[in-house]
Amino acid sequence: MFDLQVGFLPFVAVLVLFVFSSIKILREYERGVIFLLGRFWKVKGPGLVIVIPGLQQIVKVDLRVVTMDVPSQDVISRDNVSVQVNAIVFFRVVDPEKAIIQVENYLVATSQLAQTTLRAVLGKHELDEMLIERERLNIDVQQILDAQTDSWGIKVTNVEIKHIDLNESMIRAIARQAEAERERRAKVIHAEGERQAAQALIEAAEMLAREPAAMQLRYLQTLTQVAGDKSSTLVFPVPVDLVGSLLGRSGTTPPAASSN
Repeated sequence: MFDLQVGFLPFVAVLVLFVFSSIKILREYERGVIFLLGRFWKVKGPGLVIVIPGLQQIVKVDLRVVTMDVPSQDVISRDNVSVQVNAIVFFRVVDPEKAIIQVENYLVATSQLAQTTLRAVLGKHELDEMLIERERLNIDVQQILDAQTDSWGIKVTNVEIKHIDLNESMIRAIARQAEAERERRAKVIHAEGERQAAQALIEAAEMLAREPAAMQLRYLQTLTQVAGDKSSTLVFPVPVDLVGSLLGRSGTTPPAASSN
């Protein structure tokens, strides 16, 4: 009887080991792709999953959002400027079956596709567009990646361009361009101010021409302002039409007024 029990113990140990090896526990964010004799069977999880050793195999897939850093890429813009660009890609697996069966390694495949797509998209734009319209470029890259990775069961949720690095000569050229642009704007603003001042003078002259008394008042006001000057000698021209009425229109031309 003792010999029978001793011979039965290895069988029990193997059975217990078999049961424990067939039990798999998947977390809430994990799914298990089950293969039966090498053929796809089903996707299970999360929770407790039973896998028959020797007949079934399980491949775990993480459904959380993956943050992938795209290495710096050498890009030549449409206006023949060489820049280095790196980005971040956010994606997640939405179909574990496709992510395991349709592509060998979806992480590596997505990374390589993101690098080539980033170079292709940015190469179609000029440098100014890369620097100014970064949001639109992010959307373009994200849409292209999302469309191409859909057959792999992957959803690209966002793409963010991190840095656009320029060489020193290009940075100096952009600085000179910005300085020239500021000078151009200053000249345009100054010219616009001159035009507005000239227009205001024209309107003022038209208003004074309609009322002769207004011209006399303006003349007297100017004379009052000049009289306050500290200089010892003041020469002030007197218009003929202004004092014509005072001289009884005798036709004589008064000399310039002089005061000491």
